[in-house]
Amino acid sequence: MDMNRLKQQIGFLVEIDKLKSIYRRAVLVDRSRHENDAEHSWHLAMMALILHEHANDPGVDLLRVVKMVLIHDIVEIDAGDVSAYDLAGQQDKQVQELKAAHRLFGMLPEEQKTEMFELWQEFEERSTPSSQFAAALDRLAPLLHNYHTEGATWKEHGITLDMVMTRNAQIGQGSEALWQFAQELIRDAVEKEYLPLD
Repeated sequence: MDMNRLKQQIGFLVEIDKLKSIYRRAVLVDRSRHENDAEHSWHLAMMALILHEHANDPGVDLLRVVKMVLIHDIVEIDAGDVSAYDLAGQQDKQVQELKAAHRLFGMLPEEQKTEMFELWQEFEERSTPSSQFAAALDRLAPLLHNYHTEGATWKEHGITLDMVMTRNAQIGQGSEALWQFAQELIRDAVEKEYLPLD
């Protein structure tokens, strides 16, 4: 047994426990509190298991999607959570997240570091069917939260229909079926006045 390798792996696992303390803007469906990043990642992994049949590419690599959604927000341990609608913050976010990815994945043994970094980059670039589907799930989850909390964070942050449609159109790259469902949900949210037109 390589004790040094094991210590590196355990060190990484202890470090990423901090993900449980990074709170997102999304409110839990029961409205008791904000969701944390670890819960978000777990929920996306469950969504991948349940919804993968709806991916545009029937050959999407489910294990790869699950890995991507489990690690995609680990960088927020260092970089924090930036609102998807904060366009100015998004530019700085990319720089901070890249730095965080190097530090955090750099804690692992070399081949695991490389695998995690490449998976994270693939998710960020959305260049493969698997990453496009993973990203579609990442966009769909907040929509579900907002719909089932009657637009809690949309209302809190002044989010409008135009903003939601623009932000979430990428769902269709990974799953036309999920994008169709999302659009129906958004239309219903507008009708129920969860989401303002402007």
